[in-house]
Amino acid sequence: MRGEDGADTPPPPRPDAGPGAGPTGRRRTRRARLDEAPRPPWYPVPLSELCILAGLVCLGFGALGSGGRRGVLLGLGFALVGLASLEVALREHLAGYRSHSALLAFAGALAVIVPIALLTGMPRPLAGALVAGLFAVALPALRALFRRRSGGFGFRA
Repeated sequence: MRGEDGADTPPPPRPDAGPGAGPTGRRRTRRARLDEAPRPPWYPVPLSELCILAGLVCLGFGALGSGGRRGVLLGLGFALVGLASLEVALREHLAGYRSHSALLAFAGALAVIVPIALLTGMPRPLAGALVAGLFAVALPALRALFRRRSGGFGFRA
């Protein structure tokens, strides 16, 4: 719907939208709409996107560079891209916008087991088995959480 100034404006909420309606008054569907995307607390600053961009720049310079800074740039790039992407995935998952159950379950399992394995000198096969076990426990819990937050959908695309 176009306003008088030519800008796109969302349609007014329908009075018959009923339960399960999104913020625009439309019934939620399996297809996740861009206007339903959760906004971060720092909106309108695109902080997550800027962190991802900075991480990609660091990865580029690290891949093309040489010497002692190469490892630091690669590590910083992976950390920035990974943490910013996880923040977006967690925010979308908790809002019921899009399901990221497997990604979040795996990231959580790694976050718990890797420091323990590094501190204790745990054998890698045992650490891998513990990551798989934590993933298997966390995945159904995260799927159930998304189902509650999304109004009953198992996933949304």
